[in-house]
Amino acid sequence: MTFRRSFLALCLSGLFSLVAALTPLTPISYALGGQQPPLDQPAPSFTLPTNNGDGEISLADYSGQWVVLYFYPRDFTPGCTLEAQRFQRDLPEYQARNAQVIGVSADDVASHAEFCDAEALVFPLLSDLDGQVSRVYGSWIKPMSRRHTYLIDPDGILRERFLGVRPAIHSQEVLARLDELQAR
Repeated sequence: MTFRRSFLALCLSGLFSLVAALTPLTPISYALGGQQPPLDQPAPSFTLPTNNGDGEISLADYSGQWVVLYFYPRDFTPGCTLEAQRFQRDLPEYQARNAQVIGVSADDVASHAEFCDAEALVFPLLSDLDGQVSRVYGSWIKPMSRRHTYLIDPDGILRERFLGVRPAIHSQEVLARLDELQAR
């Protein structure tokens, strides 16, 4: 019995070594939600409708600023509400760092407007009804966006990603990483 286990372990070890040897040196990053866009490359561009009466917002509108692009599942759910409240609470700190917070979910513009009114949110929430932008950012599991956040620098380069975040502490994590990136 022990010989069989040892033999099986040896075979599996060899198989894992073979797979590792055949894996390219530039791995593709995956997360629950899909393939992630590569860091240190231009962030995927987008244009989506917004709740704040401006019609649509594009990533290009924020050229020259840092962008905190956060995807979340649904308006009015406990975790999403807490995350939005924390970003709103810390908004002056983001603004002091030349950073704009933008939320994205599959909810419609009317839901976003109600959510912003109910929670006194002043940053834009974008409506990604069909999940097209969420897919490009590897943040989509139909019918909703995953809770992922991306830091995009003033030149439009994707510098950091946060996958599977904890809403209660996430905004402070993002601020800390933003400080590190800006200190470079």
